[in-house]
Amino acid sequence: MTKPPRHILFLCVANSARSQMAEGLARAMAPEGVEVYSAGSRPSRLNPDAVRAMAEIGIDISHQRSKGIEAVPVERIDTVITLCAEEVCPTFPRPVQRLHWPLPDPAAVKGSPEERLEAFRRVRDEIARRLRELFKEASGR
Repeated sequence: MTKPPRHILFLCVANSARSQMAEGLARAMAPEGVEVYSAGSRPSRLNPDAVRAMAEIGIDISHQRSKGIEAVPVERIDTVITLCAEEVCPTFPRPVQRLHWPLPDPAAVKGSPEERLEAFRRVRDEIARRLRELFKEASGR
């Protein structure tokens, strides 16, 4: 990474699970002054399992909403993190620092409610791990 991110956008397709959890986690973990957003190329709705998985670790994302890139202050964004794995990631309309974290979509998992929630937990925990690294690296520690 070349410079510390100050205005981060998490970008995926539906903006319902991965990018929503990433937004909530980053808001909780980021150094003071870092602004965090999420968006999708085809926004749908906030997934209730994402809300549950985040609530388990004390982060309330129930107030967040699924939104398209037009709802984000594009001119302020300096870092875009795409979270798509098996689908085509959306593009961002201008040059910025880009990271790609290909994580499976937990909303696509079939199975019992517990199996689906476990998929959200795995993705949540992996995003948290990567954010710890990102913010540690950005601070130079």
